[in-house]
Amino acid sequence: MKLKRGDALVVASHNKGKVREIEELLAPFGFVVRGAAELGLAEPDETEATFEGNAILKARAAANASGLMALADDSGLSVTALDGEPGIYSARWAGETKDFSFAMARVERELKEKYATDFSAKFVCVLALAAPNGETETFRGEVEGHLTFPPRGTKGFGYDPIFVANGMTETFAEIEPAAKHAMSHRAHAFDKLVNSPIFR
Repeated sequence: MKLKRGDALVVASHNKGKVREIEELLAPFGFVVRGAAELGLAEPDETEATFEGNAILKARAAANASGLMALADDSGLSVTALDGEPGIYSARWAGETKDFSFAMARVERELKEKYATDFSAKFVCVLALAAPNGETETFRGEVEGHLTFPPRGTKGFGYDPIFVANGMTETFAEIEPAAKHAMSHRAHAFDKLVNSPIFR
């Protein structure tokens, strides 16, 4: 499985913020990037129990449906005091309308119900690259930090307004996107992807 400049690549996501972020990370490599929604691809049910499993499921579904190489991302927020939740259910905590203000309020509420004093958390991203022939590779990235309430910032998406990476004082939604792209969980996974033999 190889990728070269000019290849078409499907981003297997209907999340516009995620597609935009992946598109920006891929920009230096000259790929023709298409989102799954743009191609009218269905969203498969995420039935696996791990980030890796769900990323592979989504990438293979998009590759099979489009006949193109497909890149899927399964990512989420893992909160220490909530035993790793919301984890793989991070998007589902936002409900049918993907309202992350609701999801962030639920995180805060559940921490209060547990009388939590440990606000440590991490963002996890697993990228899966799938070829139409079924060949698949995965790449995992993480960034450690802590949660802060109330949410702050408007530059990110998802849980970004409540997450502060270790060594920082601003949330992921307060920093410039370019700064986030340089050190986020997705950036760490991308580093592993672009330094793999697939890109050589």
